[in-house]
Amino acid sequence: MAYTPQLKELMKKVEASRASRVGVEYPRMSPEERRDVLRKFHPDYIEDGFRNINVGVDKGTRMPNEMADVFEAYSRLRDIDLDLKSDPDYDVDVLIIGGGGAGASAALIAQEAGADVLLTTKLRFGDANTMMAQGGIQAADKENDTPAIHYLDVLGGGRLENIPELARALVMDAPLVIKWLEELGTMFDKNEEGKMITIHGGGTSRKRMHAARDYTGAEIMRTLRDEVYNKGITVVEFSPAVEILLDKQGCAAGAVLYNLETEQYLIARAKTVIVATGGSGRLHYRGFPTSNHYGATADGLVIGYRAGAKTIYTDSIQYHPTGGAYPPQLLGLLVTEKTRGLGAQPLNINGEQFVYHLETRDVESSAIIRECEERGLGVPLPTGITAVWLDSPILELIHGEGTIERQLPAMMRQFHRFDVDIRKEPMLIYPTLHYQNGGLLIDDQARSSVENLYVAGEAAGGIHGTNRLMGNSLLDIIVFGRRAGKSAAEKSREISTPEGLNLNHVASYHQELEKADAGKGRVGPVMLPHYTHR
Repeated sequence: MAYTPQLKELMKKVEASRASRVGVEYPRMSPEERRDVLRKFHPDYIEDGFRNINVGVDKGTRMPNEMADVFEAYSRLRDIDLDLKSDPDYDVDVLIIGGGGAGASAALIAQEAGADVLLTTKLRFGDANTMMAQGGIQAADKENDTPAIHYLDVLGGGRLENIPELARALVMDAPLVIKWLEELGTMFDKNEEGKMITIHGGGTSRKRMHAARDYTGAEIMRTLRDEVYNKGITVVEFSPAVEILLDKQGCAAGAVLYNLETEQYLIARAKTVIVATGGSGRLHYRGFPTSNHYGATADGLVIGYRAGAKTIYTDSIQYHPTGGAYPPQLLGLLVTEKTRGLGAQPLNINGEQFVYHLETRDVESSAIIRECEERGLGVPLPTGITAVWLDSPILELIHGEGTIERQLPAMMRQFHRFDVDIRKEPMLIYPTLHYQNGGLLIDDQARSSVENLYVAGEAAGGIHGTNRLMGNSLLDIIVFGRRAGKSAAEKSREISTPEGLNLNHVASYHQELEKADAGKGRVGPVMLPHYTHR
């Protein structure tokens, strides 16, 4: 579906102002302006979208209503009679729940440390937000940069609410991660001399974004998945975990899996467990579209919390400023921040830039929402929503003809499918639900508050504070995936075969739900968004 004649008419204002905008930098917001736009327009500050949950180890915690619904829900095993005394279907040292970048990294390092590993995943191995990440991965490995400078950027982007030890681990491991990925076969962008190309992202003070064109996550996931298969690690697909199993000491000791194809429940016993199930965008907080894959429904948070794992910043959600808005088939699709990193500018209906193009994601998103809702300067779309322009053709003027085809081939193909040529026509964008800043609380070895239960990737919280910078998610899944794999493998050597596998914590949770008169008619985890069921 190409742009309508009405949109093409509105586009003329963008074209008319383009030449005057080349080389002109829009001013950044002052700290006071940033605070004001966040408090008025960022969805995290809209109180009717949140409530406090009434059950569990963090009773009273503020969450988005949709997340609270899946936390305040009864287990899928409520009326299921499982035999936990017989031999389990799987018996391993380390059980990894989740088949994205964090799970794959954990599996490789755990096996390298001598553990017998099982990786189980809800959909296919690699069906994860990792595969959909585009823009890049941060690491301070250039002469003008250091992990200390990266650390300051991470804390600044996270509103100084990051757990310092986690932020330190993130930046200190970053150069090693790039080296490890490249040695495994990841093909990062390089110049003619073979030196890695790096660019800016929103909120970065140095060019430290490493990319593989605009399909960085897919390139990293391809590398990790191939390596997992090459190493002979057991992978079970279409088998999400629906509950964590505890042993008689209350330590994590496996999980109950549900085979989506055979509809059977399977028991996996393990000495240690790693939750790497990713985010929750498919819960569609406040009705926002999402850039997340179909399996991102907060499963790991739900089952980890029921097992007693503490949470942090569950009320902090990231909305990516540049989600596709039109054509409608692209609604919510991530338009990589690399587009703005190269110089694309957000413009209102008059072809005017209204915000610095590389503000942090929370500020950039809030400014776009303000432009559409308060100022009334959004672009009206045939679908009934409003959006703003993202001037991609200006990149050809800034960097030369062919830049978009070289640097943004995936974006170009996505829009070309619907007869939009982003080399000549600007994109239409609006914030999309992108990332779960909070999650299960971990330490710098990826340990949760439940003994023998580890968490890595988007399911973990505290690393990014309450706002993540671009390129630090692909970094954190590898950093903490590796750390979780190493820690879980080492701990498994100290543990004999777990005894007394039980779901007593689930029964206790149900009692809390009944006492609080909560959860009626709800079952969790939901596993798949409601619109995928037939």
